[in-house]
Amino acid sequence: MNEDTLSGLLRCVRLRGALFFHVECVGAWVTEAPAAHLIAHAVMPASEHMMEYHVVLKGSCWAGITGEAPFEMNEGDVILFPHGDPHVMSSIPGLRAEPDLEHLVSTLKQCSGLPFMLCQEDDFRARPATAATKGPENASGAALLCGFLGCDKGPFNPLLTALPRVMHARAHELTDGSWAGQLARLVEAQSRSRRPGGEAVLERMSEMMFVDLIRFYLGNMPESQTGWLAGLRDRHVGRVLGLMHQSPADAWTLEKLSSHAGLSRSALQDRFVELVGQPPMQYLRSWRMQVASNLLVESKAKIATIAGEVGYESEEAFSRSFKRAVGLSPAAWRRERSVPPAFS
Repeated sequence: MNEDTLSGLLRCVRLRGALFFHVECVGAWVTEAPAAHLIAHAVMPASEHMMEYHVVLKGSCWAGITGEAPFEMNEGDVILFPHGDPHVMSSIPGLRAEPDLEHLVSTLKQCSGLPFMLCQEDDFRARPATAATKGPENASGAALLCGFLGCDKGPFNPLLTALPRVMHARAHELTDGSWAGQLARLVEAQSRSRRPGGEAVLERMSEMMFVDLIRFYLGNMPESQTGWLAGLRDRHVGRVLGLMHQSPADAWTLEKLSSHAGLSRSALQDRFVELVGQPPMQYLRSWRMQVASNLLVESKAKIATIAGEVGYESEEAFSRSFKRAVGLSPAAWRRERSVPPAFS
């Protein structure tokens, strides 16, 4: 195949990174992040979905979804919240601090130009623990990189539903020369000397770190796992997914796809439904709508041209299918959306 299926999907759902915080935490401390959708308009207004991640640059801490058991984090570890859950970062487990949403949004809106890297000052430092919950005074400090990733949520992003609520990768579990490690080193250098173009490089590297985390998750999934990534891993279903993603406009039929997969039509249908959750031809229709939505906002091509590029013989048939899938006509969808930089 000419194109890696995962990379193609990330380009089509317009994965991008933006806004980085380099945080120095000392003593007993705690900071609590609200649900990502509550601050998304201030951070990544052009993205339909926002994820938050943290990389431990130095020291150690604890991190986890609010109200759930936290993970111990050490230097080089990465934690990602794919569904934008509210979460807590602290020097010891069990500390809480209500997020100051108004102050956070106000600060984020003052950042001119995205991506933006901010070394935290005293007025935006991780807050000390209260007397009621304060941990030991000799709690270890930590230096953190806190960042955001955005992407399209619709019309069809099968990757999001396949990811868990939290992804934690320890430094020793990541490959040598991982993008997380490179990102951490560049942040250190950028915090000492603001070189031109540094923030843009960080943006690209954060996207590659996301790919690293997905590869890590994919490599550690149990055999019984289902979902889009499980389908991608399967020899037969993965082949079919690759074909549909590579050439969505082709006149695919279940018979043609099963021939490429080396399975009978019924066997492919059953295997695809079991792993991906829907029949192959239904998946193809959904993926065509995602490709079309991307072309509508990132190109100036005529709607009739886009219809042909996703396998429709007429603009009218495409427009009916698109409106049925997303609730808006292609022209209305195009008007409502801006054009952020695409994954590359």
